[in-house]
Amino acid sequence: MKMSERRSITGALAAATCTLLGTSSPEPVQAQEEPGWDFNTALLYYGEDNDRVQDLSLNVLARRTFTDDRFLTLGLTFDTLTGATPNGALPQSVPQTFTQPSGRRTYTTAPGDFPIDDTFRDSRVALTAAWQQPLGRLSTINLGLSASGEFDYTHLGLNAKISRDFNNRNTTLSAGLAFAMDDLDPVGGTPIGLTPMRNADNDDDDDEGGNRGPTESKDILDFVFGVTQVISRNLLMQVNYSYSDSSGYLSDPYKILSAVDAVTGDVVPITQMPGIDGPSHLNYYELRPDSRRKHSLYTQAKYYMDGKVLDASYRYMTDDWEIDSHTLELRFRWPLSDSRYLEPHLRFYTQSAAEFYRPSLIDGDPLPEYASADYRLGDFDAITAGMKYGWKTGGGNDVSVRLELYKQSGNVSSSQLIGNQLNRDSYPDLNAIIFQFAYRFGM
Repeated sequence: MKMSERRSITGALAAATCTLLGTSSPEPVQAQEEPGWDFNTALLYYGEDNDRVQDLSLNVLARRTFTDDRFLTLGLTFDTLTGATPNGALPQSVPQTFTQPSGRRTYTTAPGDFPIDDTFRDSRVALTAAWQQPLGRLSTINLGLSASGEFDYTHLGLNAKISRDFNNRNTTLSAGLAFAMDDLDPVGGTPIGLTPMRNADNDDDDDEGGNRGPTESKDILDFVFGVTQVISRNLLMQVNYSYSDSSGYLSDPYKILSAVDAVTGDVVPITQMPGIDGPSHLNYYELRPDSRRKHSLYTQAKYYMDGKVLDASYRYMTDDWEIDSHTLELRFRWPLSDSRYLEPHLRFYTQSAAEFYRPSLIDGDPLPEYASADYRLGDFDAITAGMKYGWKTGGGNDVSVRLELYKQSGNVSSSQLIGNQLNRDSYPDLNAIIFQFAYRFGM
């Protein structure tokens, strides 16, 4: 699987069981429940247009209640993915041939299309576990771990969170720490950044070639500090600050950049020797810095209005790659009866481009220190809009269905475009559909 293509479509599961990134709410204070199991299950489909990424995901979250406000939470996620996203090369008026990530074969893109390798198939299994218990009368601690594996990616993570109530339990302060260790073993080996795309090697031996390196790794350390405040009997507010420090291999081994003519902006062709199978044009593997530091501020407010609940949140993120992002999200829970409700959802996201983002490299110029044409590092806006419908069964279990549409559109500054690039699409827009069926029951 092209690991960095995976989208966070199982965020609710992750927020409840493993990560502490500043956007999940602290555990609410609850009355003591009877010991037993509670299960949240969800089947989710995510599909992008133009035969791009398709993901079918099954999530199971099991929570065991013990006496004295102690809880064990176990999570399982299984994903199957197909399709692909643009590899970073520019569309051209002529066909383009590229070497597949495995290095064994090539694929060809039609004139005018964004280059995409749509041959991959992969699956992912993720496990999470968390233990929560009181520390005295006013404090709570939560300890967790996470692990996931796919064909070319392995993740191990640990996290801890502590919270304390003040002001007659109207104020809660919390602090969390999470550490993740990820190993990357890309198909065909790890490409050395800013080296040309190699020719296909049809030999079955495991020679990785001169521009391929060994398995890489990265570490991620996250801190979060938050306060939740009861403003009135109808209004609850939360503010979180989070810091994330990533180090190691942060490039995407499957992304490339086109090398273009300085005047026309067209990709430089390559003349292949007879019998050699390889790229038709000059492309370079991307290279990103080996560290990234992010700061985030997250605010959320929930307001109760005669049975209806308005949930509004805002998140600002900035990092040392010069990406600034803003996320505004609104949900409105509207009861239709004692057992049924509607919940419309609207999310708007915008970000600026990374300092090393560029649509292409100029052939003959000195290579930059870092460069990437990955559209996810560019300047873009995205909007998600949808509706959730939920109801209770005759046995008291919770059921819901959710349908959302996602649209992403980007912009490349004209100062970064050359010659014929000004008359062609330079940013691959995206439309996707999200459907989820969820069922919650107890034992």
